[in-house]
Amino acid sequence: MLDLIASYFDYAGPFNLFRYLSFRAGGATATALLIGLMIGPRFIGWLRIKQGKGQPIREDGPITHLKKAGTPTMGGLMILVSLTVSLLLWMDLTNKLVWACLFVTLGFGLIGFLDDYDKVTKRHHAGISGKIRLVAEFAVAGIACWIILGETGTNLYLPFFNGPVGDIGYAYYVFAMLVIVFTGNAVNLTDGLDGLATMPVIIASVAFMMIIYLVGREDYATYLGIPYVAGAGDLALICAATVGAGLAFLWFNAPPAAVFMGDTGSLALGGALGAIAVTAHHEVVLGIVGGLFFLEAASVIIQVFFFKRTGKRVFKMAPIHHHFEQMGWSEPTVVIRFWIISFVLALAGLSTLKLR
Repeated sequence: MLDLIASYFDYAGPFNLFRYLSFRAGGATATALLIGLMIGPRFIGWLRIKQGKGQPIREDGPITHLKKAGTPTMGGLMILVSLTVSLLLWMDLTNKLVWACLFVTLGFGLIGFLDDYDKVTKRHHAGISGKIRLVAEFAVAGIACWIILGETGTNLYLPFFNGPVGDIGYAYYVFAMLVIVFTGNAVNLTDGLDGLATMPVIIASVAFMMIIYLVGREDYATYLGIPYVAGAGDLALICAATVGAGLAFLWFNAPPAAVFMGDTGSLALGGALGAIAVTAHHEVVLGIVGGLFFLEAASVIIQVFFFKRTGKRVFKMAPIHHHFEQMGWSEPTVVIRFWIISFVLALAGLSTLKLR
């Protein structure tokens, strides 16, 4: 919106700053951070009143988690408010790609909210049916992919290959939807300890802020041999707003957490990362940058598969962060070490930009 106002003044004088994506990205980060810090205390207080006993705690989970009973959930609403207001303030309102990614973010956030609401009101862990959730997620992802790929095309790009490896046509739509849905659920599975999902999402957002900026610049994209997507640069604002909103949430989510993100936040943030990766044609790089999320999801898949086949467990508990807790690691130890892994993976993902 501010960019539209600046255009009315022909970007004269101080309005010239709005020509620069870096300035708007910085503004989006700061705005989301300030909004999150301002609304946080009252918002958490309101959640406590509305939810009463807070999020149900798994009785079969680590015993140390029982002390978290009564902590309110749905803190992802705070993230979504901060992110959305900031984005609408700083984005180019005519950019279809930004609207498509915001649609995924809010659509997945709504699905997560309904799931959280069901858990809180009915006091059980199941939430809404998994099949219904997946159908809703694929519907949201399908609409977004129809918009995104209509603008960006269906060429497949892979790390270490200069230029596209081929046009896979309609198969790309299926692939793109799977990326968005899987990433949303992978981040959701990671969100099991205080701050565990938030910081890796922030780290991945910073990495993709750089990637999407380069993808949106024809000169840099040509030099690096990565896809050029006109208008994609503005998606850096979603990444920037995610960083600001995530930091504000982490202020209140730091151990001992005053609020949990819930599916409302984790599904939304994961879906947003997936949609941005699809827009940038860097889906495989997302698998590297967000490797921690996919490791968490893989641990659950492996655990369920082997238990159904053999009756035995590969891990002491899944997702894998609980496995390390059962091995005797304290919660802060697991969280900080997983943050370090996330940071290293982000650097590895960024290195693929040049290794082509």
